[in-house]
Amino acid sequence: MSDQQLSGEVYYPSKEVIKHAHAKCDELYKFAEENLEGFWAKEAKELHWFKKWNKVLDDSEKPFYKWFTGGKTNIAYNCLDVHVETFRRNKLALIWEGENGEFRSFSYFSLRRESCKFANVLKSLGVQKGDRVTLYMGRIPELMIGMLACARIGAIHSVVYGGFSVESLHERLEDSQSKVLIVADGSYQRGKIVQLKKIADEALQRAATVESVLVVKRTGEPVNMEAGRDMWYHELMNLPIANNACNIEVMDAEDPLFILYTSGTTGKPKAILHTHGGYMVGVYSTLKYVFDIHEDDRYWCAADPGWITGHSYIVYGPLLNGATSFMYEGAPTHPYPNRWWQIIEKYGINILYTAPTAIRGLMRFGEAWPNRHDLSSLRILGSVGEPINPEAWRWYNRVIGKEKCPIMDTWWQTETGMFMITPLPCMPLKPGSGTKPFPGLQMDILDESGNPVKANEEGFLVIKTPWPAMIRTLYNDPERYVNQYWSKYPGYYLTGDSARRDEDGYYWIIGRVDDVIKVSGYRLGTAEIESALVSHSAVAEAAAIGLPHDVKGHAIYTYVILKAGFEKSEKLAEELRQHVGHEVGPIAKPESVEFVDSLPKTRSGKIMRRVLKAKALGQDPGNISTLED
Repeated sequence: MSDQQLSGEVYYPSKEVIKHAHAKCDELYKFAEENLEGFWAKEAKELHWFKKWNKVLDDSEKPFYKWFTGGKTNIAYNCLDVHVETFRRNKLALIWEGENGEFRSFSYFSLRRESCKFANVLKSLGVQKGDRVTLYMGRIPELMIGMLACARIGAIHSVVYGGFSVESLHERLEDSQSKVLIVADGSYQRGKIVQLKKIADEALQRAATVESVLVVKRTGEPVNMEAGRDMWYHELMNLPIANNACNIEVMDAEDPLFILYTSGTTGKPKAILHTHGGYMVGVYSTLKYVFDIHEDDRYWCAADPGWITGHSYIVYGPLLNGATSFMYEGAPTHPYPNRWWQIIEKYGINILYTAPTAIRGLMRFGEAWPNRHDLSSLRILGSVGEPINPEAWRWYNRVIGKEKCPIMDTWWQTETGMFMITPLPCMPLKPGSGTKPFPGLQMDILDESGNPVKANEEGFLVIKTPWPAMIRTLYNDPERYVNQYWSKYPGYYLTGDSARRDEDGYYWIIGRVDDVIKVSGYRLGTAEIESALVSHSAVAEAAAIGLPHDVKGHAIYTYVILKAGFEKSEKLAEELRQHVGHEVGPIAKPESVEFVDSLPKTRSGKIMRRVLKAKALGQDPGNISTLED
């Protein structure tokens, strides 16, 4: 594959990169293509099972696929206990740096000890296998410890991103029927404190199922502690109940591990359900091969554990591989734009995995900042969250990677759980392309009628083969799961993204085809933003669209019809921006609020957002025969 001559701008891997890689490209792809189940069975055998599976893939109830049926395992056991029982016992599992310069580190032994102690605390509060536990905090070790503690005892964790606000947290607590909320008193972001406990208190006023709230002291700012409900994490961890040993819950391969909410085309976020067995095998294998994880590597995924990238490639993937992982709490540019480059030099980071938004944001400050630092420890770079534009790819390659670090540009989703379209280090790269599907996966690009499109034509991206880390269902909503992902092209998983494939078979992701906006790599539903606007007393109707943005990828633009008696003003526009930030989260604040007298709608009342988008970009809106007016 490495000596194949390809069209366009191509970067070929060095002999050193190919020699270092875990697998030879051609051999790996050939084996996986010829024997899909055999390939995944081989990967699964590298992990620990209390009881081996009877069947690798059970497709008898499509699209409710099952993997490693009959197998018994526990992902937390594979993340921690397996390593503690080997030479990795005292190896660093996690290195953490706070935005304010604080430092903590955990060996595999100490990380297991902390997660066992916390698992016992949860059990003392009545948390049992299958109960839901919500975690709401910044990028701190306790988030990882909490997730592992839940997995250890078979509880289902639901992590809510620490940038989400009252309504988003409340909605997720209610939908998951969570028994316990674990929240930090606050988090540091760009030198300021985000009042997480205060936000949680407001959300909890309407969350009936939450019985206990465990508060992690991060900032030390005074917070409200409600008697009988709120308890300090550090106090509980010092009680005799927080024993260092906690028996592992033996889980069926198909037992739920976590739910994670992602924006959909309707107002209600979708609760994606992942399981212990298949998810474990998928994230273990993909991280091993794509980032070529070796024993002495220091790996840094700069995402947030509140998103799927953090679940798969900050928490579970690195620990399953026995890697040393780095976590940083704060912003890339605090207090100066060299913070990341300083970290790479200080800790000897070998692998950096981040989002195009961050790369573009740091590009703005020029080359002098990174050039002040020794980045020679870097071996592989990665990109995630949205398509990376070629200009940012080249800067990342030249300035950060010094033209010696292959860039693993990964496409995948909350639903897929693992990398789906991605290079391996042994592959030639094209700036802006995710290259090809991971070994064993078959994908296609279809037109509206379900026919494959020609080379370089745009169409709907679909996945044709099942994969181990795939979504099992939408929590408590199997009908919506089938309708959302499997109904447009029966037998194929609809990704919701448009893409094209070039003459070399390389995939190029174009963007969402539904009403979902990606801001800085995070998915936000137009319905969520519009609902937040309409919840304001001045707003009668609203529409939200995403428009191209140099740094964020997309920015949110909104159109608002006011109720009678309210006047258009800059002050009101800013008030509405802040209102959306309060209801959904700061990341959802619109770039612009434009007051209008009407919105383009179909005769059935559906807002035609493409018309708004075309108008904003000065483009032809196309066929508008279905417009009501």
